[in-house]
Amino acid sequence: MAKKKTPTKTNAIRLVEQKKIPYIEHEYAWSEEHVGASDVAEQLHQDKSQIFKTLVATGNKTGPIVAVIPGNQELDLKKLAKVSGNKKVEMLHLKDLEATTGYIRGGCSPIGMKKLFPTFIDASAQSFETIIISAGKRGLQMELAASGIQQLTKAVFTDLQLL
Repeated sequence: MAKKKTPTKTNAIRLVEQKKIPYIEHEYAWSEEHVGASDVAEQLHQDKSQIFKTLVATGNKTGPIVAVIPGNQELDLKKLAKVSGNKKVEMLHLKDLEATTGYIRGGCSPIGMKKLFPTFIDASAQSFETIIISAGKRGLQMELAASGIQQLTKAVFTDLQLL
C-alpha cells in the first residue's frame, strides 16, 4: 500500500497552527512567469483585492521592514517610512531576500521570517473577514483573518497604498 505523501509544513503554517489560528491552505500551479497576485487570484478563483502580497523594505533607521498590501496595489514608500519611524525607505534587494527573511520571491510570508521585523498591514485588510497571503513557499497560500497575522507579527494596520 502506497504511503500518502504529507506536504512539508512551512514556518508560517507551523506558527499559525501553534497559536491555533484558523486558516485554509490554497495550493496552485506556480511558474516563474506567473508570480503576481492577479495570477494567484485567477488560479484560486478569488477576488484579487483579497490576495495580499508581502514586500520587504529597508529603513535607514530600523533596517528590514515588512509591508503587507493588496496584490493589486502599489506600496507607498513615503507612507511606510513615516509610519515605521524612518526618514528613507527602499525596497530590499531581491538577492538579499532569502538571507534576510528565510523566504524566496513568490513564497515570502509575513509570518515565520527568520526574525520578527516591524510589520505593517494595509488597513484595507480589516474590511475582509479573511485575506490570503503566502504560506511560505511558491504555490501555497493561506487564508486567515488579518487579526491572526497581526497577532503573530505584532503588525500595525495603516494606509500603505500609493494613491
